[in-house]
Amino acid sequence: MSGWLVKSEPFVYAWDQLVKDGKTCWDGVRNYQARNYLLQMRKGDEVFFYHSNEGLSIVGIARVCREAYPDPGADDPRWVAVDLIPWRTLPRPVSLSQMKADPRLKDMALLRQSRLSVSPVREAEWKAILELAGWQENV
Repeated sequence: MSGWLVKSEPFVYAWDQLVKDGKTCWDGVRNYQARNYLLQMRKGDEVFFYHSNEGLSIVGIARVCREAYPDPGADDPRWVAVDLIPWRTLPRPVSLSQMKADPRLKDMALLRQSRLSVSPVREAEWKAILELAGWQENV
């Protein structure tokens, strides 16, 4: 399973807005490592949606519905965007402090490279986050 995490400031674009919109172009990424992660995303990949600055928590899961294409807002074609659709709101948000306190997540990219707006999530990390969120398989 390929899992990812994207970060957004809720006052710029919140999870609830993605749910309302039904789909969004994830654009504006101007960091090479984050861009490379966007290039690796595949249709159907699941993506944790993390509120940064305010809330500091993972609040939902989106899915990639369109793989990387040239960022429509960029003057330079090396920058890309992907399209995301909302999939599930987590039963309860998973806070940054919860993640930092959980030894299973000590190597998670979000905690090691906190400035990246897009990062991979390993399968074991994904499962740990779902457990912290109170996720039930039949949800």
